[in-house]
Amino acid sequence: MTAIRDSLTRYVAVRRALGASFYEPALALGHFVDLLEHEGAEFITIDLALRWATTPVSVERATWGRRLSAVRGFARWMNTVDGRNEIPPAGLLSARRRRNAPHIYTEQEINLLMIRAAQLRSRTGMRALTYSTLIGLLVATGLRPGEALRLDRSDVDLVSGILSIRESKFGKSRFVPVEESTRAALERYAQSRDRLCPQRLSEAFLVGERGVRLKAGTVRSMFVRMSRAVGLRPATEDGRDGYGPRLQDFRHSFATGRMVEWYRAESDVNRQLPKLAAYLGHVNIGLTYWYIEAVPELLELAAGYLGRNPPGDQS
Repeated sequence: MTAIRDSLTRYVAVRRALGASFYEPALALGHFVDLLEHEGAEFITIDLALRWATTPVSVERATWGRRLSAVRGFARWMNTVDGRNEIPPAGLLSARRRRNAPHIYTEQEINLLMIRAAQLRSRTGMRALTYSTLIGLLVATGLRPGEALRLDRSDVDLVSGILSIRESKFGKSRFVPVEESTRAALERYAQSRDRLCPQRLSEAFLVGERGVRLKAGTVRSMFVRMSRAVGLRPATEDGRDGYGPRLQDFRHSFATGRMVEWYRAESDVNRQLPKLAAYLGHVNIGLTYWYIEAVPELLELAAGYLGRNPPGDQS
């Protein structure tokens, strides 16, 4: 192990000890250290940091910015040990990223994906079972994909139908109640999982073919393949994922669906939104209001609602 890789190991350990999961940044920095070792560099330089950050092609500039930001944190830590490590200045590459317009899944699209998931082949049959359950869970609850993948068996109360989401985005935890149909589906999954994987190799609720927790990157790649198979995402010539509906869009679809129902039913949406924000785990209600701006149908319904119920109208 080179000195700089040994330093990266200590850096990652410190970040995790301070409470950060630091999974993806650690992977990225590992690749950056690969470049340093290939170049025979003993110290971090701005030139090498920029070259590594801008290596991926056909990505948004913000992706470059996030990669460089990860290096900047590591370089700042390294610089305190040896001043010859250069710190890339802030603002060299913008890490700001415009939020993608969400894809709102139709019922037909969801059915196609569920059918495709059920057709996934594997030695034990766990792949089809787990991906069908994962998609169904995201559709029914609006969980973040990472929240679903991090669920442990102890987090899923199959009696009362309550999910414990621990230390999710922004460090927030919450309880998520599910409908009876969802609770029953999760119970059936758990029974089938324990039958197909009788040896418990992981505390994860959702497991892969080998009985261990699913990796986020693997799940994203599989979902891309499934989306292409049902016509939701075009193939790319270079083999990259390209653009199209994402797992995260099930969350957007869930939130949008609730608000559309409320507007159509003439409910007091301003009173309902804080409940939805808490259910979704948003740190502030402004993040929930974003859905109204991002989805044309919702914006139109909101405008119509306000036209009929102007602020301050007590009639």
